[in-house]
Amino acid sequence: MKPNEHATTETAPAHPKGNRLGRETSPYLLQHARNPVDWYPWSAEAFRKAREENKPIFLSVGYSACHWCHVMAHESFENVETAEILNRNFVAVKVDREERPDIDAVYMRAVQAMTGRGGWPMSVFLTPEGAPFYGGTYFPDRPIYGMPAFKEVLAQVAEAWRTRREELSGVGEKVAAALRESAVPVAGDAGPRDGDTAFPAVMRMADAFDDRYGGFGGAPKFPQTMALEFLLRRHLATGDPHALSMATRTLDAMARGGIYDQVGGGFHRYATDEAWRIPHFEKMLYDNALLARVYLHAWQVTGAPRYRGIATGTLDYVIREMSGPSGGFCSAQDADSEGEEGRFYLWTPDGIRAAFAAFAKPKIGPEDTALFFDAYGVTSAGNFEGANILFVDRLADALAARHGLAPEDIESRLLRMRRALFDARKRRVPPARDGKLLAGWNGLMLAAFAEAGRDLARPDYLAAAEACAAFLTGHMQKAPGRLFRSFGGGMATSDGVLEDHANVADGLLALYHATFDPRWFLSARAIGDVILARFADEHGGFYDTSDDHERLIVRPREIQDGALPSGGSMATLVLLRLAAYTGEARYREAAESALSQVRPLMAEFPLGFAHWLNALEFANAPTAEVAIVGEDPGKLLEAVFGKYRPDMVVACGTGREASPVPLLESRTVPGGQTAAYVCRRLACAGPIRDPADLARVLDEPAPAT
Repeated sequence: MKPNEHATTETAPAHPKGNRLGRETSPYLLQHARNPVDWYPWSAEAFRKAREENKPIFLSVGYSACHWCHVMAHESFENVETAEILNRNFVAVKVDREERPDIDAVYMRAVQAMTGRGGWPMSVFLTPEGAPFYGGTYFPDRPIYGMPAFKEVLAQVAEAWRTRREELSGVGEKVAAALRESAVPVAGDAGPRDGDTAFPAVMRMADAFDDRYGGFGGAPKFPQTMALEFLLRRHLATGDPHALSMATRTLDAMARGGIYDQVGGGFHRYATDEAWRIPHFEKMLYDNALLARVYLHAWQVTGAPRYRGIATGTLDYVIREMSGPSGGFCSAQDADSEGEEGRFYLWTPDGIRAAFAAFAKPKIGPEDTALFFDAYGVTSAGNFEGANILFVDRLADALAARHGLAPEDIESRLLRMRRALFDARKRRVPPARDGKLLAGWNGLMLAAFAEAGRDLARPDYLAAAEACAAFLTGHMQKAPGRLFRSFGGGMATSDGVLEDHANVADGLLALYHATFDPRWFLSARAIGDVILARFADEHGGFYDTSDDHERLIVRPREIQDGALPSGGSMATLVLLRLAAYTGEARYREAAESALSQVRPLMAEFPLGFAHWLNALEFANAPTAEVAIVGEDPGKLLEAVFGKYRPDMVVACGTGREASPVPLLESRTVPGGQTAAYVCRRLACAGPIRDPADLARVLDEPAPAT
């Protein structure tokens, strides 16, 4: 065990003057800096103290937007009596899971193994060597629902440590050994071109699909963005109408539900009900990055303007509410405001009328007010603790028929009323914002803004993407191709994990696709080389931490996709794209080796491996490698990006000078006219000058191999 030494080793005073967390940059840790608990950050000092005093460590892991983390903090960590028990018997360590996903991953696996469940806040008891011997999640301040009170847990663990220390240490070592054993990958026996994966994956998704409300499974419901991306890909590849239907019905249901902020844009974390109406109110940067991108793709696939509107509403929200210093984006907005969950987002009928009266010009009459109530399901009883979470209860055609209006007039009326509510809501106390900037999450948002800027012709989105990329390759770069994890308080901290490197590389490649500035390609390639050198396992696949990262009780290796893509699945997709750009086999071989290990799981558990399925689709597709050279590429680029083509890489240059992008090597400008070259599976078409011809070639089936 060799925790990072970035935290000071100087002894700091506890409450009331503050504890050691006051020196940290994480907003979550700073929320606990005035606790009476004598908190330590994860540091060598904490483990040294535990060894010297022969005390167990109490490890508490959470994040700033976590509602139940706040509850446990108020009930227990702000309680002087509870703090006294902790300080007397334990060394208390607080970790922000978003800042240290490696620590979170290791000990979450331990808690799940010991209890069969996990979640946050995570509460784990460790030996001074870091081995977990007991754990759980939220513990209440008094016994409830079969859960013991936290003080009881502390007393029992402290007594057990005094009287059965060797036994608990033995349990910890067994758990640690089991974690190490489970981290060893099982080699797959099928290559990535095996065609038996996508079809059964779609069928299993169909089995889990909710035909009434969209989405997969019952409540609580999560967006499952990567599964929706896979279904859109399958529809494009095969024409499968059911794959498209599952995707669009889910996207429509989420857009109409309370999970989408109908007033201010952006998505909440998940829905607590099956109909998507009642959200858990926190807003996460990564959710909004992934959702903006999938709605953009749905618009490209279907042409339906409603999807474009949700994509832009989400990205506009991010620029307005989540922009941080130096071009990056902040991590999250809290679920609570003024001590109440969701208060910022709730409305009563009288509150809506008052907002209309105060902020709408011209005035909104009772007829339009009734229209708004009808459209957004507003009632006197409400749908959440006596108030209303707005959701789209009726669409324009139904509203037009009920209110005697033309359907085309409905949206303009509703828009004026939503704007009045937005102006009124700006006067409320907003939810707290987690201001730390995480490399991996910013990489996801970079990709969303880059794609949307290109495909929607939005210079403001491209400017946001370029500013974010400059931040990531500047403030967050530790060395060429190597990244820090977190930025706050004017400085970068914590070594970047695989997720950070893979997501940032993906975002940089998306930005190159949008601007064709070669510096973004070079930065992405440098990161790809670091992934191969520092994160790859010689037996295939990837570790979540680099080979020179701080050593924990086990080197984490999470292959399953969760709320955001696993580092391994995103790294695989990035390496496949780099292989297409460069022609270098080392990138593709590493990606295919990773796919081979995971492929058997994709068909069996597609919702847990959905981004792996997207990588597999790219690996198996007849990827189009498009090189455009010349002084006037505009019309050819319009043909290339005129529809959604996820299995394509594009490079563009003038042809006047050598390019650092290998796909442009030896490409000439025949007769001085801008031309495109298209290659698939080692077969290349001659120079194409006409945009219609280029679109036709891209839409043709690939040559047989």
